This record gives sequence, structure tokens and C-alpha cells, in this order.
Amino acid sequence: MDRFASLSAFVKVAELKGFAPAARHIGLSPSALTRLVAALEDHLGARLLRRTTRSVTLTDEGERYLMQARRILADLADADASLQAVRAVPAGRLVVAAPLAFGRFHVGPLLSAYLSRYPAVQGELRLGDRNVSLIEDGIDVAVRIGDLADSTLKSRRVGETRRVLVAAPGYLERHGAPSSPADIAAHRCIHFSGFNAAHEWVFEWEGRRLRVAFTPSFVTNGAESAVQHAVDGGGLTLVFAYQAAPALAQGRLRILLPDYERPPSPIQLVYPTARLLSAKVRTFIDMAVNDTHWSFTDLDASTGV
Repeated sequence: MDRFASLSAFVKVAELKGFAPAARHIGLSPSALTRLVAALEDHLGARLLRRTTRSVTLTDEGERYLMQARRILADLADADASLQAVRAVPAGRLVVAAPLAFGRFHVGPLLSAYLSRYPAVQGELRLGDRNVSLIEDGIDVAVRIGDLADSTLKSRRVGETRRVLVAAPGYLERHGAPSSPADIAAHRCIHFSGFNAAHEWVFEWEGRRLRVAFTPSFVTNGAESAVQHAVDGGGLTLVFAYQAAPALAQGRLRILLPDYERPPSPIQLVYPTARLLSAKVRTFIDMAVNDTHWSFTDLDASTGV
């Protein structure tokens, strides 16, 4: 039995939750992959995976063995990489994922500058406001805003941003400005569902969370659409400061209730766990940390700048 091949097959099936996607990733047929995993289970005398027609899940033994198998494969990869690290230069395809607006205005220019500095790298920028699986989608680095839900990822903090409640001056002239979160329910509210699918906004006062429920006049999963609807006088909306920054700077939106804002959310680069990063990932992260200043906290409540 090829222990390395069997370990690799088992780990990939566990990570991708299926033999077919794992086979495509590794470049083997599903039947060949099944034989490798079966040989490993026979060798161990234990069932590692539960197989049904619709899913593949880990047994209790499989959960424990997966942690050890990952460590073994990481050690082998580190041993190989350590011999090449001195001569390694950034090259190959670098896939970066980022939220839509943040990627367009901030990550895109950074990636362009990086590719100019390292011409042997081919870059791909994937934009979307939904978090995706780095491993399943073949992503090298992703920008995440807010606390991380996936503890298996490594991260580097590169900035922070406020969540701001905003409205257009024209809307405020017609309807007045809320003086506290309790006033929000009486206003027209534009709900960006990227924060929370529930129709509520969360604020903070003297260390206590304040949840405000409302009936939205407009719902969208796109922050740019929420901001534009607010600029057009459609009502109040809660978005990240970077999403509203251009309209705030131009005076088309105003910040409301700044004293009730929650603490700023971290902006982080995340990447799969690895003790030795590839040269392309390492140099991209270093460039982001050293050459950017992604802080969206110093905004004036009246002008947005």
C-alpha cells in the first residue's frame, strides 16, 4: 500500500466531503480513490468514513485520524519545501478573493501593483460578498471583514472598518434624523442582507448590545445597491464604512448615531494553514501588510471625511 497516496486520498475526501470532487482535485478516477481509502481502512482495521449515496462523513475514528493525517502530510510538504525555499521565487497562478466593493476599489489595485512587481505570477481576482471555501474553490488568499468563523485558517490583520448608519441629506430634511436606535423603526429602512438575514440592526451603548427590529422598505444582498438606494433618498441603511466612503466624501450621505456604533470590524487576509507558504502567497501577504493602510474609522459624522 502506498501510505502517502492513501493518506492524501483520505484527507482530500474528508475535506471535500465526497469521492468525486476529491478525485477531480487529485486527478484520479473515483474508483481508484475509493481503493486507496479502502486500503488505508483495511490497514488500520477501522472505518474512517461513512458512505451514503448522497454524502460522505467522518466516523469518530476518522475525525481523530484526520488531525494526525493532516499533520503528517504538512510535515512532508514542509520537508520538501524547505529544500526549495531559498531558491523559490514567486511564480504561477495566484487566486485572491474579496468582497465586491472592497475588491474593486482596494484589492484590485493592490493585486495590479503586485503583478507588476512579480511578472512571473498570473493573478486572478474573484469578487463576491459571500464567503467561500478556500480549499474547495482553489483560493490562495481571501480578504475577510469581521470575526473569522473558520478557525482552521491562518490570518493577518491589515485594517479595520466601522459599520455606519447612513442616509441622504434630502431624506433627513424630509423625515428628520433618528436621535437613538429606538427611532429607527419609524423610518424607511434599506436592509443589506450581507450583515444579517434577519430584519434587525445591532448597535452598542455603554457595552450593551442593542438590537433594533424593523420592516424594510427595500432589501438587497448587494451593498452597492443599498448605498445607491440611500443616496437616492430611499431611507436609512447600515453598511461598512468603506462601502459608503465615496458617497460620504461627496456629501451625498451623512453618518447617523455614531455614538451607538459597534466596535470596528477587522479587515483580515486569510489563507489555508501551512507552516511554509508558497513564495507567491507569502510575498502577496507581505506586500498587503507593508504597502496598504486599510483603515475606515476616521470619518466625520456630518461630512463623512
